[in-house]
Amino acid sequence: MSALSIALRAIERFSPAKPANAHCDIPCGIYDPHAAQIAAHTVVRMVNLIEDLGEVSDAESRNKLIRYIAVKEEHAELAKKELRILWGDYFRPEHLEQHPNLHNLFFTAMKQGSAARQSVSMENAQALVATVQEIAEIFWATKGAETSRQPSRQTSGGEIVYPA
Repeated sequence: MSALSIALRAIERFSPAKPANAHCDIPCGIYDPHAAQIAAHTVVRMVNLIEDLGEVSDAESRNKLIRYIAVKEEHAELAKKELRILWGDYFRPEHLEQHPNLHNLFFTAMKQGSAARQSVSMENAQALVATVQEIAEIFWATKGAETSRQPSRQTSGGEIVYPA
């Protein structure tokens, strides 16, 4: 065993590390459900664009379709990633006590994100947005902030949950 290992073990024994909570493992303590909401709205917009293409019979239309599908799938996965960060790093047992449906909401959002990737369904895309919004409202409630839903002002329409 090296002298460095012995020294580090001694330091750990007399001054153990404290748990840290953050999305980036530094910890910076910065969390926000906004990115998940924007990603979910992007899924809605891509479904709109796919539906608006109509019959895809030429190379230009096929190219657009392929790009829209790729972006839809990427953003559905991005929404899931952002939610996993909140679920795994931000939310704590006391939040679950205050909001007993939290686990089910995250489970549902993960399934909805997968369904949005697997289909071209406005129903699936809108369901993902709605669940992400509900999670955003709970997130802000755990920080003691009231929320409001404001028009997204995005081409996808809908609303974004903001802290008031």
